[in-house]
Amino acid sequence: MTGQPVDGVVVKAFPLARSEARLLVPALMFIALVVAAVASLGTPLITSVATSFHVSLGSAQWTLTVALLSGAVSTPVLGRLGAGPHRRATILATLAVVVAGSALTVLPLPFAWLLAGRAAQGVGLGLTALMMGVARDHLPEERSAAVIALISVVSIIGAGVGYPLAALLAELGGVRAAYGLGLVVTAAALLTAWRSIPEAPEGRSAHVDVAGAIVLAAALLLVLFLAGERNLWSRHLAVAAGLAVVAVVLLCVWAVIELRSTTPLVDVRAVRHPAVAGANLAMFVGGIGMYLLLTLITRYAQTPHGAGYGFGLTTFFAGLVLIPFSVLGFVAGKLTPRVRTRIADPLLLAGSAVVVAGGFALFAAARSDVAELFAAMGVLGFGVGGFSAAMPGVILAVTPKSETSSAMSFNYVVRSVGYSLGSAIGGLILAAGTGPGHLFPDDSAYTTAALVGIGAMAITTLTSLALARRRSSETNP
Repeated sequence: MTGQPVDGVVVKAFPLARSEARLLVPALMFIALVVAAVASLGTPLITSVATSFHVSLGSAQWTLTVALLSGAVSTPVLGRLGAGPHRRATILATLAVVVAGSALTVLPLPFAWLLAGRAAQGVGLGLTALMMGVARDHLPEERSAAVIALISVVSIIGAGVGYPLAALLAELGGVRAAYGLGLVVTAAALLTAWRSIPEAPEGRSAHVDVAGAIVLAAALLLVLFLAGERNLWSRHLAVAAGLAVVAVVLLCVWAVIELRSTTPLVDVRAVRHPAVAGANLAMFVGGIGMYLLLTLITRYAQTPHGAGYGFGLTTFFAGLVLIPFSVLGFVAGKLTPRVRTRIADPLLLAGSAVVVAGGFALFAAARSDVAELFAAMGVLGFGVGGFSAAMPGVILAVTPKSETSSAMSFNYVVRSVGYSLGSAIGGLILAAGTGPGHLFPDDSAYTTAALVGIGAMAITTLTSLALARRRSSETNP
């Protein structure tokens, strides 16, 4: 048993026996993979949902958007709860909500119930940071660093795992069959958590700042809504700009509330630490670029030949393009902990951002063959995997154990917003490149979007290098 002071109180941590730790690691990986994969189920099923429920594509798009929204809103709250003594109960209750939501997506109910189910599934996205907190508390330090890196990676590659499976099931058995996959795996995740997740260490307390949670939820809802509603910007610019101002004001109000609170939802003072602030900035800009390329490649692959480019792939075969992304992302996640012994985490962030930029360059220069799309997706996966594996090390190096879940949950909120903006920016660029009366954008619009992505990754690289320079000056005064 070890003791660690937290706010003047000695926290007792109970390391697990080696056999228990061996079982805990795959359980944490499985839960993180499941919640990420289930939340991404909306992506390949949008067209099927529109057809099955007789709604517009815009309405069907909300089966993805609502999951991202609920995930972004619930993540900081779960992160704070995960910092307290009831972490195990929080994890089990959250997974129960996800299972209930999965059941709603399978039952023959109206479209509104499907949206409610997808919102419940999205709540599970907040569990990734809690899995990291469990690993950091109950595994040896060196082992926990590697496991946390892999948890971060599988939370990204979960989309690559769920996309082709869901698309195949939708083609074979319809949209309900695809969502049935989510029900099965989330029930398995709940059972796994019940059997494997240990209690949190003694001596901790965590109070949820309700006022801060409400204001942050409202701000995030506005930000992600504006990122997803591209038509609002093109048709009602004044309204969109006004809502954007409101979102900024709400974020400022939230920051003031957190600074004045004795039990803040997110420790804003810790977030202002140069290492944490720089890492979150890199995550935000990098997330824009990473998701931009992911959406560009998948959309390009499904564009019919009649557009003068593209390959007209079905949803299932377009999903297969994500396999190199998942495989090489996992490889990068496994390699990163070994490389960290020689290269500092901020430099790994910079190197990974350069790799993602290489994926953009490859896509911009060569996309006349499906194999080239596979190659670009593989490069993207390797870069994203390395970036995701190195990110926790930058933040947790200056974060106490008791704040692991809270600190990483804030980082994932930043990531969610970055991803949403990346998708929106890609849509806006392609819309601007679509001629009057045309259904599809010009091929050159994809090149323009790729160049924007390279710019985003250049900013990410420079931010990461600045972090590395600061760390070097602190360790070598």
